[in-house]
Amino acid sequence: MEVPSIPAKKKAKTNGMVINKWNGKAYTRRYYEILEKRKSLPVWAQKEEFLQTLKSNQTIILVGETGSGKTTQIPQFVLDAVHGHEDAEKNNGKWLVGCTQPRRVAAMSVASRVAEEMDVSIGEEIGYTVRFEDCTSSRTVLKYMTDGMLLREAMADPILRRYKVIVLDEAHERTLATDLLFGLLKRVLKNRPDLKLVVMSATLEAKKFLEYCNGAPLMKVPGRLHPVEILYTQEPERDYLEAAIRTVVQIHMFEPPGDVLVFLTGEEEIEDACRKIVGKLGDQVTVVPLYSTLPTAMQQKIFDPAVENRRKIVVSTNIAETSLTIDGIVYVVDPGFAKQKIYNPSNRVESLLVSPISQASAQQRAGRAGRTQPGKCFRLYTEKSFNNDLQSQTYPEILRSNLANTVLTLTKLGVDNLVCFDFMDPPAPQTLARALNDLVYLEALDEEGNLTRIGEMMSEFPLDPQMAKMLIVSPQFNCSNEILSVSAMLSVPNCFIRPRGEAQKSADEARAMFGHIDGDHLTLLNVYHAYKQNNGDSNWCYENFINQRAMKSADNVREQLIRIMSKFNLKICSSDFNSGNYYINIRKALLAGYFMQVAHLDRTSGHYLTAKDNQEVHLHPSCCLDHKPEWVIYNEYVLTSRNFIRTVTYIRGEWLVDVAPHYYHLSNFPDGETKRVLEKLFKKRGSHIPK
Repeated sequence: MEVPSIPAKKKAKTNGMVINKWNGKAYTRRYYEILEKRKSLPVWAQKEEFLQTLKSNQTIILVGETGSGKTTQIPQFVLDAVHGHEDAEKNNGKWLVGCTQPRRVAAMSVASRVAEEMDVSIGEEIGYTVRFEDCTSSRTVLKYMTDGMLLREAMADPILRRYKVIVLDEAHERTLATDLLFGLLKRVLKNRPDLKLVVMSATLEAKKFLEYCNGAPLMKVPGRLHPVEILYTQEPERDYLEAAIRTVVQIHMFEPPGDVLVFLTGEEEIEDACRKIVGKLGDQVTVVPLYSTLPTAMQQKIFDPAVENRRKIVVSTNIAETSLTIDGIVYVVDPGFAKQKIYNPSNRVESLLVSPISQASAQQRAGRAGRTQPGKCFRLYTEKSFNNDLQSQTYPEILRSNLANTVLTLTKLGVDNLVCFDFMDPPAPQTLARALNDLVYLEALDEEGNLTRIGEMMSEFPLDPQMAKMLIVSPQFNCSNEILSVSAMLSVPNCFIRPRGEAQKSADEARAMFGHIDGDHLTLLNVYHAYKQNNGDSNWCYENFINQRAMKSADNVREQLIRIMSKFNLKICSSDFNSGNYYINIRKALLAGYFMQVAHLDRTSGHYLTAKDNQEVHLHPSCCLDHKPEWVIYNEYVLTSRNFIRTVTYIRGEWLVDVAPHYYHLSNFPDGETKRVLEKLFKKRGSHIPK
C-alpha cells in the first residue's frame, strides 16, 4: 500500500455541527482552540511535503528541532492518511500506527496530549502501552509505546502485521531497545513492502541514520528557537545540587519573569531539591518534579500554566532534554550530570552511575530555554570543562549494557547468528559472549545456543532473565505465590519513604518493624503481606512511611505476572507457613534465579567476596540484616563510593550444590578463596566434589 496525501474529509453535519470521525461526537470548543495552536507549529507547514515524501518512500528520516511539533503531529498526519485509504477499509479500519518513545513518561504524556488534540478519550482511539500498563482498547488506531513494548510485540508477531506505519521517535537517544528495533525493522521492511517507517530524531545523528538506512530521504523541520545566552561558572562547583538550588533562588530574585527548568539525576535528588526550593522561596513559586516513576496526573502538572505572579520551576531528570517540551521555559539550570547505566562484562557489574553528560546533551538542554522567547542557560561547570572534558556524543546504550535480555529477545525473534545481526553499533564480543554464557547457565539456551522450553517461557516475562527464571521454577519449591509478590515488589520503585529532617527517625523505626531476620527480599514480602492485610489503606501507608503508589503498582504487576504464569500452566502455590520450610523454600527459589549473584564472607577481612569473580563488596546501608551470614544472594551490585550489594538475603552454602550444581562446578572457578571455600563446603556436606 502507498500512503497517500490526506484525502478530503467528508464533514458529517448534525444541526450545523461538525462530527468527529473518530468518536462520532461533535467537536468541542477546546478542539478548535488547540487546532489553531497546532497550525502554528513549524511541522504543520510541511504537512503535505511530509505525506508526499512518505508516499514515495518506504523509509523516511525526519530531523526536527526542539519545539517543531514532530512528536504530536507527525503520527496524526500519518493516521489520517492511513485511515483515509481504501486498504484500511478492507482491513476493517484496524490498521495501527505505532509511535515509540524511549521513556514511559513520554509515551504516556504525549498520548494524553494527542488524545486531547483529537478530541477523543485516552485509551480509546489513542492509547499507550508501557511495561506493566496497557491503556488501549479494540478501538485504538494510534498507539504510543516504549520501544521495549514494540520489541515484545515483535516476539509474538515477528512481521508486525497489525501496523501500517511505525514511527521511531527520539531515535538519537540510542536506547538499547531502539537500536534493536532498527535492526529488526530493517529485516521486516524487506518482507513487508506495505510497511512504512518514519525515523524521527533531533539534529544530532542524522548522518549516521542516513548511512544505516541506505540513503532514505531526509526531511528537516525547523524549530521555534530563540537565542539562548550560555553562562558558565568561573570555577568548578563542589556540590552541584546545592549550586543548582542556589542558582534557582538567584534567578527568581534577579531575573525577569519566565519559568525555570532544572536538570538533576534522579527521584531522591529531585524531591530533595523541590523541598529546599519551596523552603527558600515559599509561595512565590510553583515547584513541579518530573521523573519516570511519577503517576500520570503528577506528570501532567508540568504543562499547567504558572499561577499569576508565581514563577513555575520544573525539576526534572534528562527526560526533559528531548522527550517532553514544556512551553514557558526561559531559564535552564544544567549541572552537567545524568544517571547512566554502565556494564562491566568482566565482573558482571551493571551500575547506574551519576556521570557527566555529553556536549550534545548540553546543547539539547540549553535549547529548552529558547522555546518561547530569548532565554538563558546556566551551566554549573566551566567553559573549559565543556570543551575539554565532555565527550561529543553520549555512548549508545548497547555499548554499555548487560546484553542477556537482548540476546534472549533476539533468539526468540529467530536471529540465529548474533554476530551478523545488523547492529548500528555492534557491541563488544566479550559482552555478547558473557550474555550467552549466562543464558546457558540459566538454562534458557542449550549448548548450541538454541532456545529451550524454559527460555521460551522466560522470554514471555517482561523481567530480567534471572527474575523470570526464579518465577518459573518457584512452583518446584512450592512458593510461587510468595515469589510473585517479591518479583512485583522488585519491579516497582522503592516502597519505603524516608523523608528528611525529624521524621527520618520515625521512618527508620517503621521500616525496622517490617524487617526479616533473613534479609531484604523477605522484608519486601512482609511489606506486601501487611499492605494486603490492611486492604491497601492510605492511612496505614502514611502512618508506616510506605509509598502507596509503589504498592498499587506492585499489585498491578503481580496480577499481570499471574496471567503469564497461568498461560504456561505454572502452579500458583504456597508452603504451609507452620511447616518450618516456608521461608527456606522462598530463599531456595530466590537462589534458583540469582545463583550467579552470590557472595560469601571472608573471615579474615570481614568483607564479602562475590562468588565467581572475588570482588570485594559491602552490604548496602539500606540492608536490614543485623549480622553477617556466611553466604548471601543479592539483587543489585551498586558502584558508588564503595562496591555495595543491595537487596540481600541470607542463604546456606550447601544449597548452592542442590540448586545450581552446573554453575558451582569447581572447574568454573579459578584457584583462590572461593574455590577453597567450595571444596570445604562439599567435603562438609559429604557430597561428591565436582571436578
